Amino acid sequence: MNFIIRNIAADAHGEFTAPSFSQPLRSKRKWPIRYRSVESFATCGDVAIILIASVVSTLLYRLYADWTTVDVGKAVGSAIVVAALCVSLLKLRGMYRPAELLALRRQVQAVCLCWAFVFLLLSGAVGALNLSAELSRGAGAAFAVVGLVMLIGYRVIMRALLLKGLDERKFSGGNVVLITDQAQLRDTGLAQALTAVGFRLAGHFSLPRPGASSSHRKRLSALVVQHARGSDIEEIIVEADPNRWSELREFVAELRVLPFPVVFVPIGAASEMFAQPTRDLGSAIGVEVQRRPLTPLECAAKRCIDLIGAGICLIMLAPLLGVVAIIIKLDSAGPVLFRQQRCGFNGRSFSIYKFRTMLVLEDGPSVVQAKAVDSRVTWIGKWLRRTSIDELPQLLNVLDGSMSLVGPRPHAMAHDSQFDEAVQHYAFRRRVKPGLTGWAQIHGCRGPTPTRALIEQRVEYDLWYIDNWSLRLDLAILLRTPVEVLRARNAF
Repeated sequence: MNFIIRNIAADAHGEFTAPSFSQPLRSKRKWPIRYRSVESFATCGDVAIILIASVVSTLLYRLYADWTTVDVGKAVGSAIVVAALCVSLLKLRGMYRPAELLALRRQVQAVCLCWAFVFLLLSGAVGALNLSAELSRGAGAAFAVVGLVMLIGYRVIMRALLLKGLDERKFSGGNVVLITDQAQLRDTGLAQALTAVGFRLAGHFSLPRPGASSSHRKRLSALVVQHARGSDIEEIIVEADPNRWSELREFVAELRVLPFPVVFVPIGAASEMFAQPTRDLGSAIGVEVQRRPLTPLECAAKRCIDLIGAGICLIMLAPLLGVVAIIIKLDSAGPVLFRQQRCGFNGRSFSIYKFRTMLVLEDGPSVVQAKAVDSRVTWIGKWLRRTSIDELPQLLNVLDGSMSLVGPRPHAMAHDSQFDEAVQHYAFRRRVKPGLTGWAQIHGCRGPTPTRALIEQRVEYDLWYIDNWSLRLDLAILLRTPVEVLRARNAF
């Protein structure tokens, strides 16, 4: 059976038309859920899964620990707190939107990050309030593991169902009228997108061309009202260039006699603005045309890793650092640590710490980079530079927040100014904190940069890291760094 849309005649100039087309109804039944309800469904599913995971993990731990009684009430209470925090964090990040649910990798990263953050926060709260005796650590650990596995599994299933629903057009939806901009010659695919998420096109009209008289617009609005009145249409969708909004405002006002919502779908160059998130700025609304490289939650997670990692490394390497300091002092006159001004996050200068490996302490408008054979390098300095042990005092920079464990390597202020003028987008590296190691370093970009090609290559790696940052990427860089240090490429 075909759903036939009758022709509505255009005027002599063809300013608006309603072309006829057919939309075959599929024999397969549609799902009772609408596409716009997927977000609510996914949110409720997470809450249910966390509750189930808490109860199941408590029962499993009871069998393991041979408990005689199980307080299910405590398990449910803990799950409610965890669900409220975790689901709220994911909701704030927009991870329940259908488009985000299809991005499985981002989903897994976001769930792992939020889940870890919630459990670390609650563990600290339990310790601070001295509630350890009331709760079982074993049951809590089991809940953390079981819950994370179930949440990830749920996302795999949700993604598969979403893809199936979109491919087979199984989502239910109401009848809509589509009004498109005749001035746009290319097909944006909106009609196909609407049918894919369950809507049925009960009418298709074309807007008059820009600059047409008001009579043409009124004739179109009258036709739309006549077509929609008394029907089972639920929504009117207008697809047009936002630059025509002065005309569209009057056209939409003429449709107010209909008890349906009118949805505007922007197209054209100005439509890019509508894809950006908005922010309330008092009585004004701002559009965020550029987002920060890392969200506040990601910054907090990265900072926690920096503090924990740098602290552990300093404790473990303390004997080595002490021995190196003594050898440097015995080898040549001068301080053990070398300080130099470097350019960091957002162009802020900071003092970087290194073991002194040279007979000079250059820091100013003129700094000469080290060469393969350099008479300024001390005897112990050659060994320290080759093994990168001279960089270990920068763990102090990581602790004070001027650097991170992973990020673009900072350069001396004198070189930074030169590179900024010579290399396009070089300043983009300052959007994140400089690092002790980085994506460029594990690819062999170490040592001096005497040519423009070398610094361009390093900048390319650094910008790729910033655009593709994730905790998983940071961990991979940290694991590959010791291998690169052993290879000692370009280290002198």
